[in-house]
Amino acid sequence: MKKQLLKKSFLAILSIAIFFSCDCTSEKNAFQSVDYVNPYMGNISHMLVPTYPIIHLPNSMLRVYPVRSDHTGNRLDGLPLMAINHKRPSIFNFKPYQGDETGISKDLWLSYDQENTLPYRYQVFLDEMDINVDFAPSHQSAIYSFSFENSSSPYLIFSNNAGEIKANGNVISGFQQLNDSVKIYLYAETDALPEKTGSITDDALNWEKKMVNGTRPVFVLKYPEGTKNLFMHYGISFIDEAQAQKNMEREIKGYTVDEIAQKGRKVWNETLDKIQIQGGTEDEKTVFYTSLYRFYERPVNMSEDGRYFSASDGKVHNDEGRNFYTDDAVWDSYRASHPLNVLINKELENDFIHSYILMAEQDGTNWMPTFPSLMGDYRGMNCNHGVAMVIDAYNKGLRGFDLEKAYLACKQAIEERSLIPWSNVPAGELDDFYKKHGYFPSLKPGEKETVANVHHWEKRQPVAVTLGTAYDQWCLSLIARELGRTEEADYYLQCAYNYRNLFNPETGFFHPKDKDGKFIENVDYRFGGGPGARDYYDENNGYIYRWDVQHNIGDLVSMLGGNDAFIEALEDMYNEPYGTERWLYYAILPDHTGNVGQFSMANEPSFHIPYLYNYAGEAWRTQKRIRNLLDQWFRNDLMGIPGDEDGGGMSSFVVFSQMGFYPVTPGSPTYNIGTPFFSYVKMDLGDGKFFEIKAPNASKENKYIQSAKLNGKPLNQAWFNHEDIANGGVLELNMGTKANKKWGNETPPPSL
Repeated sequence: MKKQLLKKSFLAILSIAIFFSCDCTSEKNAFQSVDYVNPYMGNISHMLVPTYPIIHLPNSMLRVYPVRSDHTGNRLDGLPLMAINHKRPSIFNFKPYQGDETGISKDLWLSYDQENTLPYRYQVFLDEMDINVDFAPSHQSAIYSFSFENSSSPYLIFSNNAGEIKANGNVISGFQQLNDSVKIYLYAETDALPEKTGSITDDALNWEKKMVNGTRPVFVLKYPEGTKNLFMHYGISFIDEAQAQKNMEREIKGYTVDEIAQKGRKVWNETLDKIQIQGGTEDEKTVFYTSLYRFYERPVNMSEDGRYFSASDGKVHNDEGRNFYTDDAVWDSYRASHPLNVLINKELENDFIHSYILMAEQDGTNWMPTFPSLMGDYRGMNCNHGVAMVIDAYNKGLRGFDLEKAYLACKQAIEERSLIPWSNVPAGELDDFYKKHGYFPSLKPGEKETVANVHHWEKRQPVAVTLGTAYDQWCLSLIARELGRTEEADYYLQCAYNYRNLFNPETGFFHPKDKDGKFIENVDYRFGGGPGARDYYDENNGYIYRWDVQHNIGDLVSMLGGNDAFIEALEDMYNEPYGTERWLYYAILPDHTGNVGQFSMANEPSFHIPYLYNYAGEAWRTQKRIRNLLDQWFRNDLMGIPGDEDGGGMSSFVVFSQMGFYPVTPGSPTYNIGTPFFSYVKMDLGDGKFFEIKAPNASKENKYIQSAKLNGKPLNQAWFNHEDIANGGVLELNMGTKANKKWGNETPPPSL
């Protein structure tokens, strides 16, 4: 036993020494895809939620990032064992400590330096206490190692928000209560026995405790004086402590940090290499692969040895040999994340949809989730865009889910659950109004809200709800027709035109209308509608929602007066100034950042807008606009993302757009062509099939398409069908510095 411990200690010390003396971004002396990932990109926000330097494996349950007030802070509030989102940055927060016991408190902060974050490894030096920290994650478990440069006794301090922490020898275990029915469990082992354990009670250190529980429990373990190195393996579980132990033993038992990091590096390279790029600048490659890394934050795999816990019914289920996934902001991710998975992760996308169908059944309502989370369906934002995710996958050939069950869950969510934003209640009077009149009614200025379930802050968002639901109903009509439900398909197709009911021909905008059918007077499309424009729109203003007819842009072209008027309206949006002081504008519309005029690059309903020139015969403007927007707002620096990233929702837009195409209308098996950032892209579609994009002279200057070929044939339209590339294909783009204003105008992209 002593020989084994000595061997383990020697190997561990050697590992730490080697690691801290090398450049860990090139551990194998070869620059690979993962080495382009910069987890710090966007860590300082323009206005709202920044990105976080998350250390995790793709779509894995265990995700961590340093706990601090913001990126510019020079103290850590602890080291994480598990993170859920920006509102819950750490589950089972803990802190290594070395020094006088009087310095141990619930409010201990850690000064730090030399932080290095990679997708698969985290290192930091706690400079005031001279402690080196090294960390590497697996899927449901991870390993920490600590080297203590001082000779006094080291400590580990564990805490959580509400739950239980206990110790038995060198084992630390417990749970954190996330809500009434959801717990996350911890099982950890250190390679040394603590001398004693205790807790902080009433701000005093109370030794000889073996367990603490309640609100904000803090548990302290003291290790022998002279301990120079300490290692901790741990697992997490949503099932129970025993499963957390199994997860740990299955994944990392007996491994060092360096070995787990090398495994993680391999996983990330294999994952990122599904899209290989050549050309472009080093910064452009970093933006691309960092965006692809962000894309893999969600959804997360909840299956643990063939079982999973579902917050939808609070029960543990057998996964029947198929992984169960949750944690997905569908309002954001249906636009680009799910379409990207359809291309490069078909089985994953099948599993995502299958999982959400299960969630709907387990919930008891059979309502397709809108924000499936670790704690059940969040029901955030507005509308029911899960239906777009379903039909987009189906229309692009995926068959790994039950379309009939998906249809019923989507239909019941739209018909039976209220369309009121941020609500989880049955349909009521406002929904009846929508079904009868084809629009969601607005309140008149000064009119008090009388519907009890309307949120006091989120309001009705009537234009956003009307436009978004019309799109959802178009998607529903497509599924109904696939299932042979002709009458229902015809009905929902008619509903898909409901956006017309709010179009104001005098202004050319979608305009709020009261219950009497009259347009609300004196609406300012720039910042009218109160905080976040929620009285009428949602987070974005009327200039953004002017284009929120993803399924029928061709009709919108006609409604605005034809191609020239449509182009003029797009250009006006980019040229229209704030209309008030900038600080006041953002005080009203804090989500509306990344501005170019009234366009907002920072919010998801804007993503398709730069591609809309393709529908009006001026594809060159899309090429110019896309290149300018990405160069302006997505950069390899701390402020390199203009708005809320939302777990891959925004990054997926970047991945598509830098490759040179984008799914403007999820549900339609088509893609709009933009402008490529790289001379060569090779996308692995699976089963030995690849889609290649060849643009040999693409660059910031050479952003305009002069001519194109698709699969060897001339292409003079700025879009292509999914079936053209589903079995592999080649898109060839001849690029130049000046626009070929005739290219791409032969046929506009299809609309309803």
